[in-house]
Amino acid sequence: MPSHILIKKEIRDFMRIYVVQPGDSVDAIADSQNVSAQTIIYDNQLVYPYALAVGQALLLSEASAPSNADTSAGSGTDVFGAAEYPAYVGGYAYPFISRWVLEQTLPYLSDLFIFSYGFTTAGELVPPQLDDTFMITAAKNYGVAPILTLTPFGPDGRFSNYLISQVVNNKTAKMTLIENISTQILERGFEGVDVDFEYILPEDKFAFADFVRDIRTAVNALGYPVSVALAPKISDTQTGLLYEGKDYGLLGEAADYVLLMTYEWGYTYGPAMAVAPINKVRQVVEYALTKIPSEKINLGIPNYGYDWTLPYVKGTSKATTIGNIEAVQIAIARGAEIRFDETAQSPYFNYVLDNATHEVWFEDVRSLSAKFALVKEYQLRGMSYWQIMQLFRANWLLLDNTFVIQ
Repeated sequence: MPSHILIKKEIRDFMRIYVVQPGDSVDAIADSQNVSAQTIIYDNQLVYPYALAVGQALLLSEASAPSNADTSAGSGTDVFGAAEYPAYVGGYAYPFISRWVLEQTLPYLSDLFIFSYGFTTAGELVPPQLDDTFMITAAKNYGVAPILTLTPFGPDGRFSNYLISQVVNNKTAKMTLIENISTQILERGFEGVDVDFEYILPEDKFAFADFVRDIRTAVNALGYPVSVALAPKISDTQTGLLYEGKDYGLLGEAADYVLLMTYEWGYTYGPAMAVAPINKVRQVVEYALTKIPSEKINLGIPNYGYDWTLPYVKGTSKATTIGNIEAVQIAIARGAEIRFDETAQSPYFNYVLDNATHEVWFEDVRSLSAKFALVKEYQLRGMSYWQIMQLFRANWLLLDNTFVIQ
């Protein structure tokens, strides 16, 4: 682990969550909680003139527990001491990620999933349109493993089950693709492969598991692991193209570890709701554990939210993707109070713009704390973020104070 991570841990031993109350200001919170105003601003990426939204969750961090911290309602009860639980942490990123954001994030990662490499029906590898060399180099400089993410995107930029079928069922094409992946690893310094396929046809279920197993055999021989992303199933008999082609038991055996894509309950074309409600996430984890050992499971965590215009109209409505920091700024600008759904363990708010009502769901340190607790409760391998294109500093500080990053 890079030495600067150890230094950071030494100066941030104590963290807790504070929920902003009416009349609060940064200075007032700093005084009542015996913390530095500048630290609050920096850790939570507050924007000048540092206005706050009622209901906003702030991460407060200091070198040691304050002796006179306010423990009344609003100050928060979640207290985080030194990290003890070991966990692997992955983050997906496109090659157009800001280099500053990447460098700010890498100290908190074990793996950087570079998104993504496609392929042809003949097994030829298709690299990203933009050069990803700087991502590989930066990852290695921080002691993070750069991971080649393999996706079956067709010419329209969408997942293609035709392309999947053509390769997983054709021995020559499959072996050509595996050879090309191995070449990329050897020549460019990748340290693993992530297989991120969606919409697999049910009749390709076994061939796909064999495909993952064959990639693992080749990549393990080079000294690196192979992971596979799994749609969030809750039963063996769950119907739908996202689920039927992915057998948790088979893929759990075929790969070194799996990523549960535990997000997108609230999504672009769906009704307004939490992106990753903890009650739904828990159902997926509990089913996965009946098929896959806990030490092979990474929990998927979203690093984004959505802004819906109401009312929701199926087939017509389309939510806007927003960052977690952006969500809070919208609430501040519109004078909206942020509320917290206790069942979903997720923050949300409503506002009106141009006579239209909006509903926003996003992630904050409270919702992330609930997901971290789930990782520890079920003794999972770790977590993987979709995606790290926007910096959410409080998330990484909280994670670093909760886990020992492997």
